Amino acid sequence: MSDFIREDIKIRLKNAFQKQFGTQDMDFISAPGRVELIGNHTDHQRGKVLAASVDLKAYAAFAPNGTDLVNIVSEGHSADQISLNDLMPDVSEFGSTKAIIKGVLHGFYNKYKAEELRGEGLKGFDAYIISEVLTGSGLSSSAAFEVLLGRIINTLCFEGSASPIEIAKIGQTAENRFFGKPCGLMDQAASSIGNVVFFNFEDPEDPSTEQIEFDFQKAGYALCAVACGAGHADLTEEYARIPKDMGDVARLFGKDVLQEVPEEEVRKNEAMVTEKLGTRPFLRAIHFYEESCRAEEAALALKKGDMKRFLELANASGISSRTKLANIIPESKPEENKLDIAMRLAVALLGGKQEDGSEGSGMKGAVRMNGGGFSGTFLSIVPLEELPAFKKDIEERLGDGSCMVLNT
Repeated sequence: MSDFIREDIKIRLKNAFQKQFGTQDMDFISAPGRVELIGNHTDHQRGKVLAASVDLKAYAAFAPNGTDLVNIVSEGHSADQISLNDLMPDVSEFGSTKAIIKGVLHGFYNKYKAEELRGEGLKGFDAYIISEVLTGSGLSSSAAFEVLLGRIINTLCFEGSASPIEIAKIGQTAENRFFGKPCGLMDQAASSIGNVVFFNFEDPEDPSTEQIEFDFQKAGYALCAVACGAGHADLTEEYARIPKDMGDVARLFGKDVLQEVPEEEVRKNEAMVTEKLGTRPFLRAIHFYEESCRAEEAALALKKGDMKRFLELANASGISSRTKLANIIPESKPEENKLDIAMRLAVALLGGKQEDGSEGSGMKGAVRMNGGGFSGTFLSIVPLEELPAFKKDIEERLGDGSCMVLNT
């Protein structure tokens, strides 16, 4: 097959692949990073999300090797080798690239065994990967990597018979069971499906998806992923607590996820929830309900071309992440507040509240959390006429390359 990949990337992939593996014949494929437009921490409770794939991608050159081994080399990293005869999860491998590779292979093996895929079954291959979706960039480098692996395996072994959402679910399971990080389906699904997509995850086995034709640049705005300069390698427990808190609220009402609990039931039982679980889980539950509604309304606004309403909803999402979801400053490490400082700077640059908390002249765009929170990047939606000054000011404060301008 032939994926749309720039010629300079193909040349780099080809040269690196031949140096690593020696094979002359190879194929190429890619998978994009993603940006969450609205729907912060709603997917794991089977809520609604508006997301988009972006033009920063992970790329691979790959070829079958005639063995039962899978060899993966990512640029700048050591090689990982997986035997197709050893695909069970291993707690000692949690957090490793090897675990993700093994998890994606295992997911395809299970689907093929259940006779849900065409093809010959798993076979060994070599792959060399180059990624523009940097780790910690907030654009879900792990999901892009999982979808990239899924596309290689689907193409090479299964005649392309796995759908984009099936590839996404395999990637999510790999991250949950093999990598050891709890996550919903949004990251993988946005990367796998592509474009601007509205998701309703009420049915986790068959989530509803709707692609929306919308060009932010034609509407006069740029999407900017702003890196705050803080890493998230040691914050898995902070992430895990968010779905746990929401799940704990659902279980008070005899359900597994908040989607199964009517919002009014939680609201009218606020005293009971806060007495048993505390204020934070209650507020996180309320965020879930309100954020799901915002995602749906934002999708409608984009379909209508109503950018004013979309920006209002995006800013409301950012405020809710700060005040209800509380995923800006780590509770366990309140001194690690780089994300908070950077987001306040962006708001001030776009004319909202100033860094000292005083009122500005009115927001000209939007600023909201992107992804898990606590570190990484946040999303700024910036009018094109403001972009040069915004990017210059951000990078003067946060460093060169800290403001990544994205295309969907």
